Amino acid sequence: MTPSIQPIQNKDRVIFMDVLRGFAILGIFIANLGSGFSGFNEEANLTGPFLIPHADQQMRFLHHLFIEGKFYSIFSLLFGWGIAYQIKRGDDNNTNVIPMLYRRLFFMLLLGTFHLLIWPGDIVFFYALLGFILIPFRKYSNRTLLIFALTLILLPIVLYAVKAKWAWLNMPAELLSQTGVEVSKKLDGVSTEAEYEVWIQQANWWDILKSNIGGFFFRYSYLFFVSRIPKVLGVFLIGFVIGRSDFYTQINQHKKIIYWVIGIGCILGLPANYFLAYLMQYYGGDYWGLKIHGWYQTLVYALGVVPLALAYVGLLMLGFETSLGKRILTYLAPVGKMAFSNYIMQSLIGNFVFLHAGLGFTGQVGPVYYTLFGLMVFAFQVLISTFWLRYFHYGPFEWLWRSLTYWKPPPFRINKQ
Repeated sequence: MTPSIQPIQNKDRVIFMDVLRGFAILGIFIANLGSGFSGFNEEANLTGPFLIPHADQQMRFLHHLFIEGKFYSIFSLLFGWGIAYQIKRGDDNNTNVIPMLYRRLFFMLLLGTFHLLIWPGDIVFFYALLGFILIPFRKYSNRTLLIFALTLILLPIVLYAVKAKWAWLNMPAELLSQTGVEVSKKLDGVSTEAEYEVWIQQANWWDILKSNIGGFFFRYSYLFFVSRIPKVLGVFLIGFVIGRSDFYTQINQHKKIIYWVIGIGCILGLPANYFLAYLMQYYGGDYWGLKIHGWYQTLVYALGVVPLALAYVGLLMLGFETSLGKRILTYLAPVGKMAFSNYIMQSLIGNFVFLHAGLGFTGQVGPVYYTLFGLMVFAFQVLISTFWLRYFHYGPFEWLWRSLTYWKPPPFRINKQ
């Protein structure tokens, strides 16, 4: 009889993956503070104690240079790596894990739906959808997967150009956006940006929850417009190759590759991301208008974001191989082990601090201060995650997800005898 696959135990975990996941969660939160929670708008000419115009502009540039796209790319890499790890573990145990993986993705969809009602910028639902596409790729060789990955990562360059020439190709994004407008109109009576700005200042938590239903359509309109599907799927495939090939567990044999990845990532990625930051800072509107500077932005994004993200991963891999680096980086592991729970926590904190239904700091905090705020929240998560994992095997949402996936709740509390 074929043995059933069981949840991964602590002794079997690749600790570095948790470290990397914790690192990614930090960058994602800071990016989300800028793109969603804080409501910062440098063109609004607002003043206040948490707005520093010149310094905020410089910090915003640094975010575009070092954060924009890099941390969700690392998270995408880890997603593909994790899927491959599960499949390889099943193969080693002569177990077919594919049905379990489909169940896992299905319940990931449900949990992502819950998170979408809290924060329409959610990536969990999106990753689960693409996970169903990723699994069939397991039949291809590593070489083929890497060719697919490179093609998918560069594909947005072509897609942007053809959408600029033939506007009808952008119809999926426009249809989703219009659906969002209609849903928002029915649920909260808002149909324009100006109406929304007035409405959000008076909205309670129930109003916001209803509004986030319409926000789902705006979110996926955005994802289609920026061609996020091929970008993320391409990085999934790179992660899948890393996980399937045991690259990390044989790191001493692959150090030359890591040095090459870091070198190319810095030589290509840093200049490309500098131009990306410049274009986003000064020609951001051209991107949405499908103009030539928007295509330049797409070009440098495709050439720079993933290489620099991979350079980050390579540097952390080498750092984790040293005794000092391992001692320091291991502090991130508890946050990474509870990544989903911490991701939800970040959304709840962001909503409470910035929405008018909470403390109402929307538009009043610039990049300098919301970066400091993000670091403070993350430090708090390091502490609370470390404390939590002294008494529990998993974070609350990780435990729920595993319980649903395996049709059996794994042990939750740690029995100390």
